[in-house]
This record gives sequence, structure tokens and C-alpha cells, in this order.
Amino acid sequence: MTLAALTLHDAGKKLRRRELTSVALTEAVFERIAETDNKVRAYLTLDRDTALASARRADERLQGGDNHSPLLGIPIALKDNFLTRGLRTNCGSKILGDFIPPYDATAVAV
Repeated sequence: MTLAALTLHDAGKKLRRRELTSVALTEAVFERIAETDNKVRAYLTLDRDTALASARRADERLQGGDNHSPLLGIPIALKDNFLTRGLRTNCGSKILGDFIPPYDATAVAV
């Protein structure tokens, strides 16, 4: 089984046991996207740098013993209709084209 195929539960357990890092898990997800998205076309915009920076911060928190959130360190994808500050968000619409919102939607804010 590949890292990208782990369930949320299994990935979370491995992260907390330090059998896996969030960075490794995030990189595995990006590799899977690269392998399949040319056929699936599920992603409109990818932000690898921000995702990996978030993964590094999650790894630091987990190393420090922060186990409060069961989703800490788990990479997620957001539907393109949630505004994401500084990242092209066009809801799949040609009318919105290269719209880059100046703020995050409430559902996106951390």
C-alpha cells in the first residue's frame, strides 16, 4: 500500500507514532496527483510549496507532542469554490479566469 492510499485513521496513527512524517505523506500525495491527474483532471490549482511548508510545521508540532487534533499533519484538498487568499480560485469558471482572492473563506481559515 502506498502512503497516498492510507486511510485518515491509519495515516494519523502513523504520524503520532512517528512512523511517518507529514512531509513524506504530502510528497506522496503530490506524486499520486502527478501520476493520475492527466487522466482524472481533479485539480485546477496546486500549491506544493505552501502544502510542504504546512507539513513541516505539522511535523514540528507533532515532534513537540501536540496531539490535540486528529487531523494534524494530514494533507487535504479544497474544492475550487472556497476562496484561498493569494491562490488562484476560479470555481472552474472561465469568467473568473485567474481570480486571486484577497482573503480566505471562513472554511479555509486556520
